[in-house]
Amino acid sequence: MENKHRKQREIRAVFDQDNIRVYQAYNPIIAQEAVKLQTFGSHFSRTRMTWIKPSFLWMMYRCGWAEKEGQECVLAIDMKREAFDKIVKESVLSTYQEKSGISMEEWKGRIKKSDIRCQWDPERDIYGNPLSYRSIQLGIRGKAVEQYVEEWIVRIEDITDYVRELNQKKSQGIDILGLLPREIPYPDLRMGGEKYAV
Repeated sequence: MENKHRKQREIRAVFDQDNIRVYQAYNPIIAQEAVKLQTFGSHFSRTRMTWIKPSFLWMMYRCGWAEKEGQECVLAIDMKREAFDKIVKESVLSTYQEKSGISMEEWKGRIKKSDIRCQWDPERDIYGNPLSYRSIQLGIRGKAVEQYVEEWIVRIEDITDYVRELNQKKSQGIDILGLLPREIPYPDLRMGGEKYAV
């Protein structure tokens, strides 16, 4: 049973001993400012929930390979692993699930108090088709956003040209799998007392 569930949920990412790479997509004004400052600036809203995604292909599905309005610039953001681990562990599932082992009322209480949401969405292939396992995306707001902007970000790189080049190759029928970021399974963590892979 555990192996089955482990295949259903899996964090895969580019990471080293200290940092993990997540992706976000914004309009050029927010993105260019972020690259210049190496964190988010005045055009970035700290009052809204912002979502970070370790999966490159899920980000491509979400932003349409940098072709969706308002998501024309894709940022690769290296953040501290200790911070990423913290938000995974403190996250609350964005939708209630009975198998989580808590009551609906307890879940509602956690959602109300928490600044961190977690969603497990079907991973995607290069064409946007859903795969058999789910990838994580994390929504942060309030104090978590403040820490993200002021403490957790190590480096921001605009990878939009790389994204568009890959998309062009894909549209020409060229195999781009070997050109994708080399994401590997991330060590298991516990999310709200529950091991994420279970």
